[in-house]
Amino acid sequence: MTRETIFRQLHDLVSFNSVHSVPELKEEHAGACQWVENALREAELDVQVYPTADDAPAIIGTKPAEDGYPTILLYSHYDVVPAGDPAKWESDPFTLTERNGRWYGRGAADCKGNLVMHLEALRQVKEAGGTKLGIKVVIEGSEEMGGEGLDTLIEEKPELFAADIIFIADSGNAAVGTPTLTTSLRGGAQVTVTVDTLATPVHSGSFGGAAPDAVAILVRLLDTLRDQQGRTVIEGVDCSATWEGQPYTAEEFRADAGILDGVDIMGAETDQPSDMVWARPAVTITGFTSTPVAEAVNAVPATASARLNLRVPAGMSSADTAAKLAEHLKNHVSFGAHVTVDVEDVNEPFATDTTGPGLTAFAASLAKAYGQEECALIGSGGSIPLTCALQAIQPEAEIALFGVEEPQCTIHSPNESVDPTEIERIAAAEADFLLTYTGKN
Repeated sequence: MTRETIFRQLHDLVSFNSVHSVPELKEEHAGACQWVENALREAELDVQVYPTADDAPAIIGTKPAEDGYPTILLYSHYDVVPAGDPAKWESDPFTLTERNGRWYGRGAADCKGNLVMHLEALRQVKEAGGTKLGIKVVIEGSEEMGGEGLDTLIEEKPELFAADIIFIADSGNAAVGTPTLTTSLRGGAQVTVTVDTLATPVHSGSFGGAAPDAVAILVRLLDTLRDQQGRTVIEGVDCSATWEGQPYTAEEFRADAGILDGVDIMGAETDQPSDMVWARPAVTITGFTSTPVAEAVNAVPATASARLNLRVPAGMSSADTAAKLAEHLKNHVSFGAHVTVDVEDVNEPFATDTTGPGLTAFAASLAKAYGQEECALIGSGGSIPLTCALQAIQPEAEIALFGVEEPQCTIHSPNESVDPTEIERIAAAEADFLLTYTGKN
């Protein structure tokens, strides 16, 4: 009945379109919150719901430690990113649907699949007679929007999050069937650059060729952020580091990213994708604003803007790198165009030590659940600001970053999915750890 129970719970949770901060989806978000609260009560935890500054309640279920045993905090979130255009989904994004051995739905992997994984692990622990470890299950509701509410709660009530080991289930395996711990996350920032050249657009027949074209100047400016091999360039920032852990090969990266035939991976022949996505800063143009093609007129553009997503690896400062990116843009604009750079949502990178006793034991449980000799250790190009917030208040706590996600899940995209065997195996590993770890020599 294990898989049937997991499917039923995930089906119920996926049915909520629980995007945070969208007024028309407020009831859906509240419904998911209530579902989580009920599920933690069914797991026989002492449950409290804490209002947050961003109106995304955090649910915390606890069981006290016995006989001096350590406390383990289990984290996940119940909010999701928007599903987008329903026509791009092969099935309803809010009806968990099985196809070819995978389960499809918004949040099936990120992060509702991880949430039900925790619930399955707790069921297995209960069926085995329980654990003397202390348990804290923390589930938040605005992670996809930055998690401001939980961050504020951590600052105001740090005692709620006191733990010896923290399990953050919001990441995943290098591949299906490969037990994995993530050792680092990139931080980053959102940067908006705007170029202005004219008081108003002017007729391209009368002025085109000499009038400074804001779009052309912005395109030229953005091109200064990459070298001939496509590697990120930011003046004053080292963008040449190499990844020392498990490699991410070009073949694996090409398949995972869905790169089209004949299209090259960014970087020189000597660069590995793991260098580019885990060890170096990266700038991605995520938005561009000018006149839409459908509304084009014969006029020289007076203004143009681009949104840049900056990613910064562990060991570097996101704030410093964002400031240098802003200076780079100001210093490289051509023709004396006016340039404005706005930096927002700065979050710092994260790194964790996996050699402590708790994470060593958990890595062994993961390997055991997959029938492997050891865990893979990888980086991640993503950001989870919560990790730094918890690390700041509990610098001695061991932090494990893992989860049911893997490249085939295509999280945040249409047709997000999860492999149910990943939920089963990781739940088994977590349960094994909770039943066997004592924290005592």
